[in-house]
Amino acid sequence: MTRHFISLADAGGPAVAAMIDDALGRKAARAGWPKGRPDADAPLAGRVLAMIFEKSSTRTRVSFDMAMRQLGGSAIVMEAGSMQLGRGETVADTARVLSRMVDAIMIRTDDHAKIEELAHHAGVPVINGLTDLSHPCQIMADLLTIIERGHALPGLQLAWLGDGNNVLHSLIEAAGLMQFTVRVGGPAGYEPDMAFVERARAAGGEVILTRNPREAVAGAQVVVTDCWVSMGQAGGDARVAAMRPYQVDAALMAGAAQDAIFMHCLPAHRGEEVTDAVIDSDRSVVWDEAENRIHAQKSVLRWVFGQL
Repeated sequence: MTRHFISLADAGGPAVAAMIDDALGRKAARAGWPKGRPDADAPLAGRVLAMIFEKSSTRTRVSFDMAMRQLGGSAIVMEAGSMQLGRGETVADTARVLSRMVDAIMIRTDDHAKIEELAHHAGVPVINGLTDLSHPCQIMADLLTIIERGHALPGLQLAWLGDGNNVLHSLIEAAGLMQFTVRVGGPAGYEPDMAFVERARAAGGEVILTRNPREAVAGAQVVVTDCWVSMGQAGGDARVAAMRPYQVDAALMAGAAQDAIFMHCLPAHRGEEVTDAVIDSDRSVVWDEAENRIHAQKSVLRWVFGQL
């Protein structure tokens, strides 16, 4: 049966843990190597990943390309505007054609239903590089970074400041799978999709919603935020005004645990959701987090190919 990575739940908690362990080992094994040198075992030699971009990208594009190179495979970049999908070819037909030509497909798109349709008709693994609903690859990198910084996932106290977006949805999903707490500090009307909250709580994770940013960060070991206006979102001025009390500044970080780290999936709008004093501080791990997209996604790729 074809393995797709549309959400963290597609893999499940034990597989997520196995992928993180694999990523830690592979990252350590290539310390000091040139970035384009393949891993010693080149486990995806001969494999080709098609990468479809319907949204702008820096980290997703480069990290998946480098992940395939380091695993011994290769990648093809496809912009929606330069392929037939952008001229009316159906998602189903695109899936059927690419399945005859490549070994896996990664797509970064808007409507989550599009990736579900792609996976339904594809005969090869499909990986969620981002949709408006979720961003599981980002959270794999985040979990890897948290563990590298000495924090265990079970029992972790994580604070989120801002709106209920795709990144938060996948973080909440991870809380249920890996048994940790997410305290969400955000304004009324910008809550996460409650279906994610309910599933995480049912699985044993703890999700707390609060309007008070200081209550959200109190004692947190990890403080996370994201840009207030994502690509293609409407109502920018109103969103920014509603989010201002949730800016992560030095005073807010002071309420977190003494060893707390700051995370942001980037790009950051400095001076909006986070101040320079926080993102450039010793508590910030955003550059490790960005690099870890490569290492985490290498293990996601190995998982979809049945190697983990």
